Amino acid sequence: MINTTNGMMSPSSSSATNNAQSPGLKTYFKTPEGRYKLHYEKTHPAGLLHYGHGKTVTQVTLAHLKDKPVSASPPAPPSSYSTGGGVRSAAARFLGGSNGSRALSFVGGNGGSKSVSGNGRIGSIGVSSLSNPTGTSNFDGKGTYLIFNVGDAIFICDLNTQDKDPIKSIHFSNSNPVCHAFDPDAKDGHDLLIGLNSGDVYSVSLRQQLLDLGKKLVGAQHYNKDGCVNSSRCTSIAWVPDGDGAFVVAHADGNLYVYEKCKEGAGDSSFPVIKDQTQFSVAHARYSKSNPIARWHICPGSINGVTFSTDGAYIATVGRDGYLRVFDFSREQLICGGKSYYGALLCCAWSVDGKYILTGGEDDLVQVWSMEDRKVVAWGEGHNSWVSGVAFDPFWSPPNSDGTGENIVYRFGSVGQDTQLLLWDLEMDEIVVPLRRCPGGSPTFSTGSQSSHWDNACPVGTLQPAPSIRDVPKLSPLVAHRVHTDPLSGLMFTQESVLTACREGHIKIWTRPGVAEIQSSNSEALLSTSSKDKQLLLSGKVGGNSYKQNNHQV
Repeated sequence: MINTTNGMMSPSSSSATNNAQSPGLKTYFKTPEGRYKLHYEKTHPAGLLHYGHGKTVTQVTLAHLKDKPVSASPPAPPSSYSTGGGVRSAAARFLGGSNGSRALSFVGGNGGSKSVSGNGRIGSIGVSSLSNPTGTSNFDGKGTYLIFNVGDAIFICDLNTQDKDPIKSIHFSNSNPVCHAFDPDAKDGHDLLIGLNSGDVYSVSLRQQLLDLGKKLVGAQHYNKDGCVNSSRCTSIAWVPDGDGAFVVAHADGNLYVYEKCKEGAGDSSFPVIKDQTQFSVAHARYSKSNPIARWHICPGSINGVTFSTDGAYIATVGRDGYLRVFDFSREQLICGGKSYYGALLCCAWSVDGKYILTGGEDDLVQVWSMEDRKVVAWGEGHNSWVSGVAFDPFWSPPNSDGTGENIVYRFGSVGQDTQLLLWDLEMDEIVVPLRRCPGGSPTFSTGSQSSHWDNACPVGTLQPAPSIRDVPKLSPLVAHRVHTDPLSGLMFTQESVLTACREGHIKIWTRPGVAEIQSSNSEALLSTSSKDKQLLLSGKVGGNSYKQNNHQV
């Protein structure tokens, strides 16, 4: 339990075993628009973890399943309302997802599988039901779920309940899951991708797994089986937006593969030998039935992150060599990119409008890249260690703003191994731009658009060297808050909250200013209204705040 009397965490005996807390961590942080409050946490049962294949960094995927199709199964019998789920329907409706990878918020398929029968199973995978020991599912075909990996397991939690433990775990006996992605537009039910440390990749239906918590994993499609195409570790995985089932898998050897979900992971999928490891190259499969259908050689070292622009036109990668690379996906063409100030880049994210890209890495900086100028336009200084996660907040808008002004303000966040969450505001017309130093003179500064002080955009296909530190405008964080005791691995924004995750598998949900009061009042109203009115209240919009409502992914 959390004692919020003085804003400090005080773990009780029931929660101390699963999530050791530091008494110095506050349960809120302040922003100009109000307080973000720690609402609840999600974690894993420590006794179920196995580290036979070593430890891995936790990644989190947010998956939103809408009502299942009428034809999927007969309607469930009516049941009385349970307060255990809180305002589940109201809170789940406008959860957002990722800027590009589309792995963080979502609409599911119908739970079917074309390639494998419903009784099929993968021999190396076992599933255990955690919160339902009877083996019968109370899954009603909809909801919002957190999917995260720890050790040799994938865990699934119900986001909209305050139960800390997951409702299901999937264990892998031969390798560790290291990355995953969810497709909001899946048509045949296979909407969840899982990449393993061994290089193997699975696609499954999330809805199908949740329908029966007591059975083994069913209906899985297996790609790159036993590393037959590439035996190096999967590092990132993403669905192609509006790609009709296409997805990409990045590996630790610098290669990225394009797959088609509808094809079996079989056939001759060999590719020619890469002649120059330092050059970008694309090779296509020799036969139409092969899967993967293409190999992109990106860089000589590991690809650490992959993300698509919202419209799917561009794909951005960051790597061990410290370069951000942006490609035209359909044309298979390098558009632009550039080097970090120091060390590897570890993460990247697109703005919803596709104008900016965030990167973070071993130089402790958050870099803002402009697609229009094809270069770094700002550096965020505030972290004391490697930056491990970045994301734009697509739901935030400046107070009293109607969104029609020419000078748009972007809110974004970052987390790092220093255990801190930082929030930033980017307003291009007001950042301080260092002018170029005159020979023998001192540097001067000016406010205004950086494009008036910089050279013209670099040619298409050019990778820029690291800029001089005196030439890049600097940003200071709006908020810096220590949110976990362990190094952080990621964050995401939803309509109602900010989610932070540490690399050991503990997740915290921080509600936005005003949201907690709305949820509390809705819960009280549910308890005092008649059963006839409850459905009307639950189906109402979560209102009363200044955050945007849209269908983009975080």
